[in-house]
Amino acid sequence: MAPAAFWRAWSVWAVSVAVTATSVGYTVLHPLPAKLASQFGSAGDGLLGVVFVAAFATVGALLAWKRPGNPIGWLLSATGLAYAVGVSSVLLAHFPRTLTLAIWLGWIFLLGIGLCVFVALLFPTGHLPSRRWRPVAWAAGAGMAGWALGSTFAPTILSYSPSIRNPAGLTGPAGNIFKIIGLGGELLIPATGLAAVLSLAFRYRRAGTAERAQLKWLVYAGALVVTAALAGAPAANNLQNALLSGSLALVPVAIGIAVLRYRLYDIDRIISRTLAYAIITGLLVGIYAGLVLLTTEVFRVHTPVAVAAATLAAAALFNPVRRRVQKAVDRRFNRARYDADQTVAAFAARLKDAVDLDAVQDDLASVVTTALEPGHVSVWMSERR
Repeated sequence: MAPAAFWRAWSVWAVSVAVTATSVGYTVLHPLPAKLASQFGSAGDGLLGVVFVAAFATVGALLAWKRPGNPIGWLLSATGLAYAVGVSSVLLAHFPRTLTLAIWLGWIFLLGIGLCVFVALLFPTGHLPSRRWRPVAWAAGAGMAGWALGSTFAPTILSYSPSIRNPAGLTGPAGNIFKIIGLGGELLIPATGLAAVLSLAFRYRRAGTAERAQLKWLVYAGALVVTAALAGAPAANNLQNALLSGSLALVPVAIGIAVLRYRLYDIDRIISRTLAYAIITGLLVGIYAGLVLLTTEVFRVHTPVAVAAATLAAAALFNPVRRRVQKAVDRRFNRARYDADQTVAAFAARLKDAVDLDAVQDDLASVVTTALEPGHVSVWMSERR
C-alpha cells in the first residue's frame, strides 16, 4: 500500500510543479503584453503562484504518502493541481490560437477553493465532526459541480467579462440555465466555506487535548492569513499579493504539522511568542514615534540627534517591555507554561531552606508531576556516604 500511495502522491506533485514552473518560466522569459498581463497576471504574480502551488502540492503529497487513509493529503494535492492548471492559462495566453482556451481555464482555480472547504470540514481526523454536517459536505460538492458545469457550458466565460464567448458554451434557454447553475455554484462555495469554519469551533468543543492542539495549528495559520490580508490592503498590488500568497502557503504547512503531529504541542508557545512580539512591536513603534514627535514638534529640536536619541530609548526599553509583555501573554494564552514556571520557581525557593533529603525527594517528584504530568516518575539518588 505504501509504495502505491508514494507513486500516486508524488506523481500528482510532479505534474503540478512541472506545469506551474513551465508556465511561469516561459512568462518570465517572454512577458505578456500589458493588456493581457492585467488579465492573466504578471511574471511576479506567477512566481508567487509557484510558492502557493509548491506548498499545497508538497504538503499534500507528503500527507497522502504518510497518511494515505486520511483524505486531507489528497485534497491538498488536488488543490495544488487545480491551481497549477489555472496558472497554465498564463502560458496559453502567449499564443493567439489558445487565447480563448486560456481564458476558459481561468475558472479552474475556484475548484481548489471548493476542495479547501472539504479540508476544513474533515480536519484533522479525515471524518466529519458528526452526521449533522453531511448536508454541508453535499452542498459544497453541489457548489463545485454547479460552478464546473456552468463554466463549461454557459454561453459566455463566467470568470471573466460576460462579453467573451465560451467556445464550449450552449446558446438559447439551455445556455441561460447553465449560466444560472454556474453563478449559483459560485455563491454556494463561500457559503459552505463559512459553515466549514464554524464546524471547527464545534469540533474544538468536543475534542481532546491532542485534537485541540491540531485545531490550534490551523486556526493560527488562518489568523496569519487574515492579518496579512488586512496589512496588505493599503499596500501596492505586488506587496499585497506577496503577503497574501505567503500567508496562504503557511496554511498547508500548519495542516501537515497537525496531521503528522510533528512538534504538535509547540503551538501554545508559538502563539504566545507571536502575540508577545506583535504587542512589543506596536508599543515600541508607538514610543519611538511619540519621542520623535515630542522632540521635533514640541521642543523644536530638528536634528539627527533627536531621532538617534529616540532610537536608543526604544532599544533600551526592548528587554524590560519584552519580559513584562511575555509574562502577561503567557499568563493568558500559554497558561500551562506559566503555571509550570511558577511551580518550578516555588520549588527552587523551598529548596534553599530544605535539609531533609527525603522531603526534597518527595517535593521534587510532586513538582515534576504537576509541571509535566508524566505517566511515571522515578528519582535516582547516589548511595549515601
